[in-house]
Amino acid sequence: MPVLEIHLVEGDHVPEKLERLLRRASDRCAAVLELPVTTVRAFLTMHPGELWATGGVPASVDGDPAPWFVVAVLEGRPVEQRHRLLAEITDVVCDVLGATRSRVQGRVAQVPRDDWAVGGVPVPAGRRPEVVARSPLV
Repeated sequence: MPVLEIHLVEGDHVPEKLERLLRRASDRCAAVLELPVTTVRAFLTMHPGELWATGGVPASVDGDPAPWFVVAVLEGRPVEQRHRLLAEITDVVCDVLGATRSRVQGRVAQVPRDDWAVGGVPVPAGRRPEVVARSPLV
């Protein structure tokens, strides 16, 4: 159920690194959240360098990537787990892409259970037995 979105500057990375990033970030997300990796959705959003700025300087001029990520999870995850998720996704971004750690930023977005659906069915209504079976947090 977690959704990971990583924003990057277009053209900064070869396709093999992007694939490795998706695989490793998905694995880390699943491990930290104690979920099967098959439940993780991960995607990259690429931005042209002239449409991305860090500190007001366009990436097409700066040349030092400053990746941004968001991990959406169901509400109720412990703060320690959310902090670990932030650290481990940052680790993966740095390891795979060679990004400067201090320039990588991210957040965990907690989504209320009533606002998350799978197959059009809100989690509390249709997926509760499956979620209970997989998560010690329910």
